[in-house]
Amino acid sequence: MLEIQNLTYQIDQEILFKDLSFTVEDGHSLLMTGPSGGGKSTILKIIARLVGIQKGEVSLNQQDIYDLPIETYRQRVSYAAQSAQLFGQTIRDNLDLPFLIRNLPIDQAKEKAGLEQMELSDKYLDKPINDLSGGEKQRVGVLRNLIFPPDVLLLDEISTGLDAKTKSKIWEFIDKLQAEHQFCLITVSHDQGEIDRAENKIVIGGGSDD
Repeated sequence: MLEIQNLTYQIDQEILFKDLSFTVEDGHSLLMTGPSGGGKSTILKIIARLVGIQKGEVSLNQQDIYDLPIETYRQRVSYAAQSAQLFGQTIRDNLDLPFLIRNLPIDQAKEKAGLEQMELSDKYLDKPINDLSGGEKQRVGVLRNLIFPPDVLLLDEISTGLDAKTKSKIWEFIDKLQAEHQFCLITVSHDQGEIDRAENKIVIGGGSDD
């Protein structure tokens, strides 16, 4: 369970959001939408511990998120930005990472199974990142985040600019894993289809957040 209590954030003299509170139970989802600049991305980054808390509290399973070692927290809370942040030379470099940071042997069968679910051939493992399309990069980024399903998955407009088939494939993969592993899912989206299908939604308004 992820809980936000009385979260307030401002940039200079402009308040992006004030006394924001919500709870997402295990296995459930929340979508944030609203005008660009309302602070939605900032909320995700605060939860991901990429931006500090100015006022308020964020807790994971009733424990303050800052009481958890950052290495542990990064494994329990996973954040995906609008543009997949891939690194290294190949897809393999990215899918190996979740195993390496956990000091676990690399499970190539698990990597290949994930690629198959994303409708990417296992031959893609050694494909150079620079040769991937935008949709392929985003699928690899999501797969990397879910090789080991987290307690909380944060998605910041990950479907922007993707075609309908790619969006459908990504969400089919996420929905399947959430049903199996019961993680909390918090998304930011302006996509009407995603808004319509959302289990729960809140509108965040006005400000100067990207």
